[in-house]
Amino acid sequence: MPLVTTGSLVTAAAADHRAVAAFNVVTLEHVEAVIAGAETAAAPVVLQVSENAVKFRYGRLLPLARAAVAAAERAAVPVALHLDHVHGDALLRQAADAGFSSVMYDAARLPYAENLAATRAAADWAHAQGLWIEAELGEVRGKPGQPPPDPHASGTRTDPAQARAFVADAGVDALAVAVGSTHAMTTRTATLDHGLLKRLSAALDVPLVLHGSSGLPDGELRAAVAGGITKVNIGTALNLAMTGAIRRFLDEHPEAADSRAYLGVGREAMARTVTDVVRTLATASPP
Repeated sequence: MPLVTTGSLVTAAAADHRAVAAFNVVTLEHVEAVIAGAETAAAPVVLQVSENAVKFRYGRLLPLARAAVAAAERAAVPVALHLDHVHGDALLRQAADAGFSSVMYDAARLPYAENLAATRAAADWAHAQGLWIEAELGEVRGKPGQPPPDPHASGTRTDPAQARAFVADAGVDALAVAVGSTHAMTTRTATLDHGLLKRLSAALDVPLVLHGSSGLPDGELRAAVAGGITKVNIGTALNLAMTGAIRRFLDEHPEAADSRAYLGVGREAMARTVTDVVRTLATASPP
């Protein structure tokens, strides 16, 4: 199936009051697992490559991006490719030629005026290249190099009035909002501020994105979609599934030396996680 655009998937999801799942990938096994899991659930999916994943791959975007495009073109479900958490212009400007239809430009760490100016410039460039662009206002903490996360800290949550002005002035197509989730959570114990999410949904005319979704139990994920979230980002849950499955396999097979054996087990575990997440989102009640 031809590669589709993130914008088309998110726009369709918003029209139907549902959410599309977006999974961060690091290896080819991640890519294959996300597509296999989405195919089992018979649902579209977004493959996301983050700036941190690019750094892990020796700073080279194209090898993983081209593998993702090739896998997506052979998928039985619609698949889009998204460049996630970009902080600098050098990586941003590689997006279009690498097969990405969208990018998340992350200047949320900056003071408001600087975030707005940087995001506006990124949006102008992205739109000129035909790219759909997501930004963040507020701060979903827990990213590498940040202080210990506190999603309830003053100034962390997204303010609805400020968000409305930001979207209008920055010209972005979607907004990642901070409503209580945290990146890199290894337990599913987070709770969202659903009242704030409802106010954000009412204030904004663009799709809302939830980052740090691995830390949310199924009920919170469904409630987030019912409250207006249209794109749900998942990363850590895949790594937990993969690492746990590989650890168990190697504990049970200490003689194992062929990496295909344990990587295959890890890939299967990630695929099951993808299917579970996609099916959970599909059972959310519309507002």
